[in-house]
Amino acid sequence: MFACSYEDATNEGVALLSHICVKRYAPAPRRRGCRFSEQSSDVRGGTLEALLQRDRDSARAVMTRLSEMLAVMHAQRGPAFGKVAHVAGDEVREDRTCERVVLGRALRDLAEAAGRDSRVAAARGPLARVTRELSAAVRPRHAYGLIHGELGPDHVLVDPDGNPVLIYVEWEHVFLRIRFGEDYPVLHRAGLDENRLRFYRLATYLSLVAGPLRLLEGDFPDRAFMRSVVEAHLPHALAHLTA
Repeated sequence: MFACSYEDATNEGVALLSHICVKRYAPAPRRRGCRFSEQSSDVRGGTLEALLQRDRDSARAVMTRLSEMLAVMHAQRGPAFGKVAHVAGDEVREDRTCERVVLGRALRDLAEAAGRDSRVAAARGPLARVTRELSAAVRPRHAYGLIHGELGPDHVLVDPDGNPVLIYVEWEHVFLRIRFGEDYPVLHRAGLDENRLRFYRLATYLSLVAGPLRLLEGDFPDRAFMRSVVEAHLPHALAHLTA
């Protein structure tokens, strides 16, 4: 795990710093812009999620700074799709595209979920068809930006000066919109590909159904919570059949 602060991520060196951060399994010297997990304890302001619940006026300023940080990240462009370290090391396959990766994962998630929930099983054929149709409507990309995956308000710390600190930087604004809900408009970015968003949205909902169902087959302790995640997101996945 690593942390990148608001001040660091609004610097010109964000592309290099992000490259260092993403190589999380390899030792690397500490550079300005990234603090690995042993330094993250210096951030004592709690999470943005807690601040949104406790003091929305203060959280509004943090959200604005977070939006600026994400805009800088998105502006960093690379020649290929993949983890930053792999792109920088020229270790990516030219035929490996975002759409193919997401489609493959979505169909696997659908197959897994269908094997564990009768409602998904009943809709598997139509959901697979809609997933492929949405994927086919996405225009190919020829330039790629630095984006994030599991970026919810609980994955953003707030330092004592009210600055956001990302503790995860990993797709598009779909997960961001789901997790931030009514607070998302502050983070919205113009120019997003709506066809791509529709496809990624369905893929994300399928993942948020399949993942918890997978955990429920084991000994995950908070089973009621995992079941609530399934029940919260399955209707959104099934809604794509009538959209």
